[in-house]
Amino acid sequence: MSRVLLITDDPAQASALSVILRSSRYGSFKVTWVRTLSSALQQADLAGIAVVVVNLILPDSNGIATYDRLTAIIPHTPIVTITASEDEDLALEAIRRGARATLTQNDFSRSMITQTLRNIIQRNVVELAYYKEKARAGIVLNSIGDGVISTDLEGRIDYLNIAAEELTGWPREEANGHLIDDVMRIINGKSRLPQPCPINLVLQGEEKVGMKPDSILVRRDMTEVPIEDSVSPVNDWSGLMTGAVMVFHDVGAAQAMNQKMTYLAQYDFLTDLPNRMLLNDRIAQSIKIAERHNSMIALLFLDLDGFKHINDSLGHESGDRFLQSVARRLTDAVRKSDTVSRRGGDEFLILLNDIKEPANAAAIADKVIASLKLPHSIRGVEAFVTVSVGISLCPTDGHDPEKLIKSADTAMYYAKANGGDNYQFFGKEMNTRAVERHFIEGHLRQALDAQEFVLHYQPLVNLQSGRITGAEALLRWNSADRGLVFPPDFITVAEDSGLIVPIGRWVLLEACTQGRRWLHAGLPPVSIAVNISAVEFRRRDFLEGVRSIIEGTGFDPGFLQLEITESALMQDAKAGAAILRELKKLGVQIALDDFGTGYSSLSYLKQFPIDILKIDKSFVQDIDGGNDDGIIVSAVIAMGNSLKKRVVAEGIENAAQLGFLHGLSCEEGQGYLFSRPVTSDALAHLLANGLPLRPADPAMPHSEMAMVDGGLA
Repeated sequence: MSRVLLITDDPAQASALSVILRSSRYGSFKVTWVRTLSSALQQADLAGIAVVVVNLILPDSNGIATYDRLTAIIPHTPIVTITASEDEDLALEAIRRGARATLTQNDFSRSMITQTLRNIIQRNVVELAYYKEKARAGIVLNSIGDGVISTDLEGRIDYLNIAAEELTGWPREEANGHLIDDVMRIINGKSRLPQPCPINLVLQGEEKVGMKPDSILVRRDMTEVPIEDSVSPVNDWSGLMTGAVMVFHDVGAAQAMNQKMTYLAQYDFLTDLPNRMLLNDRIAQSIKIAERHNSMIALLFLDLDGFKHINDSLGHESGDRFLQSVARRLTDAVRKSDTVSRRGGDEFLILLNDIKEPANAAAIADKVIASLKLPHSIRGVEAFVTVSVGISLCPTDGHDPEKLIKSADTAMYYAKANGGDNYQFFGKEMNTRAVERHFIEGHLRQALDAQEFVLHYQPLVNLQSGRITGAEALLRWNSADRGLVFPPDFITVAEDSGLIVPIGRWVLLEACTQGRRWLHAGLPPVSIAVNISAVEFRRRDFLEGVRSIIEGTGFDPGFLQLEITESALMQDAKAGAAILRELKKLGVQIALDDFGTGYSSLSYLKQFPIDILKIDKSFVQDIDGGNDDGIIVSAVIAMGNSLKKRVVAEGIENAAQLGFLHGLSCEEGQGYLFSRPVTSDALAHLLANGLPLRPADPAMPHSEMAMVDGGLA
């Protein structure tokens, strides 16, 4: 049932119309009658009105103003006006402004009124659907990236979307009515000659055409855009052509994107160096050329030493700038015919073409090492790094990119194992070691879950009283495949792979737990020393890990010694000192391990909250040989005593060494003279019964010295 809003102050007129509409054979109407315009405008559901029938002469509104006020409120609702027969001008003005029909008193015939209103309502429904579809099409056309232009049969433009406005430089209002050739000026990019617009070809009878290759659109401001397009005719419902539509787009942007994608596929986004894929292709080409000319190529695999510390301390953005600085220096160090590539992270590769002998590759490696060692200025901060370089040669070490890269990578690990800041050529014996390294890493990953790690303990002894004052926890790997494996055979692999972190956490947890067991067993309290690797010490969660283990085990932190090497501290002395201060707040003791082998200075030593200095065994071994070692040890002990720090001598193996240290008032020591590293049960026995020593004979082999308990040897 269609709703009709009837607005008239004439009751007779309202009654007559209501009767006619409510009893129509063209469908029933629901009539709402109001006497004034203001009453009409106050209706709650104006949007639901299908048609308005209004007398333009009302008590509160008169003439054409009545129509205007209505359309301002309900612009999409059809309006039929009622006028007196003598108001012909008013009726015509209403029609001119959009009224759908005008009725006079003489028109009040049942069939005419009801049929007119029904036709008006149906037409309005169709028009609204059309307008909605047109609006939707406009939104769609303006949202796509392609330009769209349509014309009539004469080739005059009747529509442009936003993309077409931007591509041609013509606003829609100015382009409408212009011939397509005025707006779409097309030339051939090579010949520079004009080309016909494809719309004209379609209007001349061709069903569908596309633009020729190398077509250039000359925009309104005379700039040029390479474009591609397609054109189709526009037909009406009967199939007759009414115009044409062109869809076109800027292929310059696509070409630029293709070039960018090709570049990104072959070059590193951070350094602009060739990436792995492009390098592999160049290596393959170089190998073919070398084989053809019987020449040699070299591949250098570079890994920065200590870059992680720079990244962690300065931030990732500064780390990226550091890598860019490295890339520039590497590029400057080689010839234009060579290739510098970034493999990822802090790894780089250098391909050297047509070298005469291995010494040429070594010279480049030396040049690179020296260049990278110089300070890098990053945001006003000087950052330092060294590099480990592995070198492989073709044809000696391989005939394909994968083999050469693998060989250079293996050699690089040997350079790193030698302390970094050096280069190593690949040797065939490295293959065996590389396989061994891979085997160890694979089994290390399983060792924690399989509970294959154990701790042995070497006593620390007061050199004046002979009493055990502590024990150093030493890691052993009780491998199911290889038996007992000692740290030198797996620690480097653990550090390089990152496995040292969970392993180190297990060591600290087990040592603290064992310390609690000894105390509960009634044994005298002794300190337990645990070695901390540089990898663990640099981790942000290191402090929290130590704190949680102390709290979790209930071990007295006053009996926990954390041994840290000079080199680990000196990688960032300021940050290292801050970490040590936090450890001291936990109550633990700090020992500087292998003192004398690193590069700390007295000024730094005063800044570090160190409790214990451990003299490296390399100085103790020849302490009585009349060389500089004795002088160094004497100086360290004197310095430690003056700074009120405990001094522990490592590697005491004979009575002469013990006597020398005793004479210098060295407080503590450890070594085979007292005990080898032993199991926790064996150390418990020593804690309960003491160390039964007998005079040592300098002529005895070390395995027979000073030990009376055969279970400890």
